[in-house]
Order: sequence, then C-alpha cells, then structure tokens
Amino acid sequence: MQRIWITGFRSAELGLFGNKDPKRDVLLFALTKLLTRRLDEGAEWLITGGQMGIEQLAIEAGLALKTTHPELKIAMMLPFKDFGANWNEANQAKLQQLKSQVDYAAATSSLAYQNPQQLKGYQEFMLTHTDLGVVFYDEQAPESKTRYTYEAMQARHAQNAYEYQLIDFDKLQEFANEYQEMHQEW
Repeated sequence: MQRIWITGFRSAELGLFGNKDPKRDVLLFALTKLLTRRLDEGAEWLITGGQMGIEQLAIEAGLALKTTHPELKIAMMLPFKDFGANWNEANQAKLQQLKSQVDYAAATSSLAYQNPQQLKGYQEFMLTHTDLGVVFYDEQAPESKTRYTYEAMQARHAQNAYEYQLIDFDKLQEFANEYQEMHQEW
C-alpha cells in the first residue's frame, strides 16, 4: 500500500468553525495517528482533495509529519478547475496556501464545474490512483455528500478488493478519549 486517499466530512458537517475549535485538535490527532501508522507500513503518498474539513486537515497533518517522515509526498487533487472559487476570501486563501505547500496539485477536470459527472470522474480517478481509502463518515449522520464516496469505496471493495477504512463517530470518540487522556492536567 503506497497511496492513501483520505476524505470525509466537511467543516460544516462536523460543526467545525475556526482554528480554535477543540474538535480540530482531536481530528488532527486522529489524522496524524492514522497517517503515522500507514507511513510505518510503507505508505508514500497522501492523496486528498481540497474540501474544508477532513481533507484540508489531512493535508495539515501530512505537512506536519514531513519533519519526521520526509519521504511522505502529498497530492491535492481537485474535481474541477477553479475549485473553491465561490468560497469567501479567507477560505480561498487557505486553499491556495495548502495548494502551494503540497508536492503536487492538479484538477481531474480541466473545466470549471459543469455537472455532477465531474464529481463521479473525480471519484473514479481517486479510486483508481490510490491503494487505500480512509473515510471519515458515519451512516447515522444527517445527509452528507461523503455518503457517495463511502458507497463508491464499498462498491470498489466488493469488485476489486479496494481496501478502505471507515472512521465513524464511535472511532472518533475513541480518538477523542485518547487525546483527552494524553492532555489531562494532573
């Protein structure tokens, strides 16, 4: 397993707003722990998108890990040209900052957003060009676009033995408990 795709809930779906939200620290802890384990098993690439939420946090965790794992390469793959152009200035700046820090950034479609087929094409690209998917999603969550990615990973797993790991609310709670134990004041 060389290439890992990390994706999942967007910021709004997580109720994550701002850099001072304690959930952000727990998510970065979880992502760092997951990535470290996979790097120790021989992973070389983190491949993710640019969505606010799990994808951008995965890039942040990966960039921080480069100090101890310089072999890690990070790719930001976007589903279409001008991805994020309709975001506010601060969010666009954050996307551009991360894009400038990764080892590779590109869009799977050279066109601006036109239709959902571009998103399906993006999904297919990611499934084809990664060896493992890690998806932060819970089937009990209110409607989430991440459901489509989760279902695509499941279908690919059934067809071609694509490996994926689901991080659901229970697993996130385990990470939160571990994080809290590590940061308790005595």
